[in-house]
Amino acid sequence: MTTLLYGLITGVFFGFLLQKGEVLRYDKQIGALRLQDMTIVKFMLSHIAVAMVGIYLLYDLGIVKLSLKSTILGGVVIGAILFGIGWGLLGYCPGTSLGALGEGRMDALWGIGGMLVGAGIYAEAYPYLQKTVLTWGDYGKITIPQALGINHWIVIVILLLAMLGLFKWFEQKKL
Repeated sequence: MTTLLYGLITGVFFGFLLQKGEVLRYDKQIGALRLQDMTIVKFMLSHIAVAMVGIYLLYDLGIVKLSLKSTILGGVVIGAILFGIGWGLLGYCPGTSLGALGEGRMDALWGIGGMLVGAGIYAEAYPYLQKTVLTWGDYGKITIPQALGINHWIVIVILLLAMLGLFKWFEQKKL
């Protein structure tokens, strides 16, 4: 029950941040897709940076364990293509469509309906996909630091510096 409560609290907090960061707005979504407004990219990179540092700090302190999924390129590539097509057609990604519905935008129901239909199709196709697409480029449970054979904090610092450089560049270009 405690895990569900933590999930609810973090979900509400994340939804609040989505709304305050204005990433639920259609113009921000389309601006991101057209590479003209990097609000969403900056928002997500900020969250990735905090999560990356937080998770590995908790991991190093022995408070959490990493639960990795296998890196399977076939599923990732096809999933990314479907995600991009859906985002481009609707103007919302899955998380922002739920936030937009919470703000009363009924057009988001199309995306939510599409996600549910897509989940059903995936569930029905899973036995076939498990024998085909989900075997293409299976690298197992691996992280970037493991693949490079270096300490995870080296990768984290490099990624944080790259993110800061990207943020600075976005600001210079007024994106």
